[in-house]
Amino acid sequence: MNYWEERYKKGETGWDAGTITTPLKEYIDQLTPGAGNGYEFDYLVENGFQNVYVIDIAETPLNNIKIRKPEFAPHLIHSDFFTLDTTFDLILEQTFFCALPPEMRQQYVEKMASLLNPKGKLAGLLFDFPLTTEGPPFGGSTSEYLNLFSDKFNVKTLEKAHNSIKPRQNKELFFIFEVK
Repeated sequence: MNYWEERYKKGETGWDAGTITTPLKEYIDQLTPGAGNGYEFDYLVENGFQNVYVIDIAETPLNNIKIRKPEFAPHLIHSDFFTLDTTFDLILEQTFFCALPPEMRQQYVEKMASLLNPKGKLAGLLFDFPLTTEGPPFGGSTSEYLNLFSDKFNVKTLEKAHNSIKPRQNKELFFIFEVK
């Protein structure tokens, strides 16, 4: 927990794009209204979504969101993702998976599946570069992700992100997985 808090306090947040990333923006733009610093959260609430939540183990990014969107303070969850006990229709993945040590990936898949309502979707971005022991971020590949997720999820989309922000061009896969 202190590791992530210290990274935010020191500004060591290379994963932070400073705005909503284009692939997630374009996906959200297709939805009908009905983490980290939460730019996706801002975008969603600014476009009429009300039932939106952010969870982070570090308090600093949640405080950053609270400053920008004080009326949504009750929607900010300071907790360990793996202890979360609720369900959602849609979960957006933005640089959380890649921050976890690779040995926790199976646990992530199982927890995500348990957090989604029937036919719920997990969508977002996964890094597409060789898996290393140095990180975060830790990389991965299409074949690894298919092996990892296909027991719990139907793969709707898993493709090279064509509209990544410049620092991540040709290094991201956009995905939509539906819980089985």
